[in-house]
Amino acid sequence: MSEIEARLTELKTQAGDAIASAQDLDTLEQLRVQYLGKKGQLSQILRGMGKLSAEERPRIGAIANQIKETIQTQLDQSRDNLETAQLQAQLAAETLDVTMPGVSRPLGHIHPLNSIIDRVTEIFIGLGYTVAEGPEMESDYYNFEALNTPPDHPARDMQDTFYLPDGNLLRTHTSSVQIRYMEQHDPPIRVIAPGRVYRRDTVDSTHSAVFHQVELLAIDQGLTFTDLKGTLKEFVRQMFGEDLPMRFRASYFPFTEPSAEVDVQWQGKWLEVLGCGMVDPNVLKAVGYDPETYTGFAAGLGVERFAMVLHEMDDIRRLYNSDARFLKQF
Repeated sequence: MSEIEARLTELKTQAGDAIASAQDLDTLEQLRVQYLGKKGQLSQILRGMGKLSAEERPRIGAIANQIKETIQTQLDQSRDNLETAQLQAQLAAETLDVTMPGVSRPLGHIHPLNSIIDRVTEIFIGLGYTVAEGPEMESDYYNFEALNTPPDHPARDMQDTFYLPDGNLLRTHTSSVQIRYMEQHDPPIRVIAPGRVYRRDTVDSTHSAVFHQVELLAIDQGLTFTDLKGTLKEFVRQMFGEDLPMRFRASYFPFTEPSAEVDVQWQGKWLEVLGCGMVDPNVLKAVGYDPETYTGFAAGLGVERFAMVLHEMDDIRRLYNSDARFLKQF
């Protein structure tokens, strides 16, 4: 046996052992390059064939081709085995047992206050109103003075209003948004102003120091109390359903004249749901409107009161304590 033939036989044995022990595809690729690459061991051995006689070259060439085919076959077989094992491992890791109980994740719910604000907004947009917003920290002018609230009015009492050290206050109603909007827009106007308001109330089952209101305002030529009643009747119908008894009771608000409160008959008793009235001429003058040309009406409702009525709640504090057992009902 010639030296080249011996080296080829040894190469065959080494390659077979190395391929058999390969544990991954990267190692297998490295072995292919090591033994069969252009600069691999087989090529290096075959460079010495020039020293062989003319009679030996065909025989050694045939042996070399056979060894090359054997090594390539071993590489292909090992690659197939490794790829199959890899696929089986992946399938085992990703297998889903459909007989196992599912893992549920709790879904979020719209908060009942947000849900009512959304519904009120939707109704009034359908009636041709737009949404206006304003700051929660207000000046005395926008919260009281421009709304025809005299300095001695009870609403200015420290027990009702949160006054701030800089002379401003936390708005006690969203009516201040109406003043800001009228200052920047000419009639005709039809807007609603939903938002958070603050009052120095003792917190109990029906009162909160922080609550939500939605105010509506319409200014145009020729608006009357009849237009106000028709608007609110349609709103109550869409909000509470058909044929719900409702009534208007005379009341007093410094920024409307005449003023009224609206009651609905709910579960056998009358329940106040909002206040309303025709915009006082002094309010129109404060924003530069001519009360001889324009009239208007306004109304305001408490969102928490609507929530307690619609969802039959017994305590307003349930709306603020973030109890998931309560909130998931909505």
